[in-house]
Amino acid sequence: MTIQTTRTGTRGALATLYAGAALTVLATLFVFIDRAGLADHIRAGYPAYQPAEIDGAVMAYTLILAVIGALGLLGWLGSAWLVRLGKGSARWVASGLLLIAACVALTGLTVQDTSGDVGLAPLLGWLQVLPCLAGLAAVVLLWRRRG
Repeated sequence: MTIQTTRTGTRGALATLYAGAALTVLATLFVFIDRAGLADHIRAGYPAYQPAEIDGAVMAYTLILAVIGALGLLGWLGSAWLVRLGKGSARWVASGLLLIAACVALTGLTVQDTSGDVGLAPLLGWLQVLPCLAGLAAVVLLWRRRG
């Protein structure tokens, strides 16, 4: 089965998928750029932590978010590849990846750690949501049938 969208719709879906990939890269890079903000967030939640403990927590969050970003980038590029090939499975793959990404983003925004505060600094949590918006747009474009 092939994707039954217009050529313009396919181009729009591809552009949106690539925009989502770019947003994922930016959100992932920001984790490395704003390590001090993440450290401040952890320090505020755990005032008794020593600098080495804060550095360890920052490193753990950085590693987790880098892995999530790398997996997200693979998902974007894989979805774009399927769309370029005209595979009907691109719709299902993109929809499934959107669901997973939304769950990860919501987890980052809402899960509280033992301090009672959200574990992830709010700015980093909201940056995880931005690629999901592009994902939603891409999924809508992929499911839109030729009129």
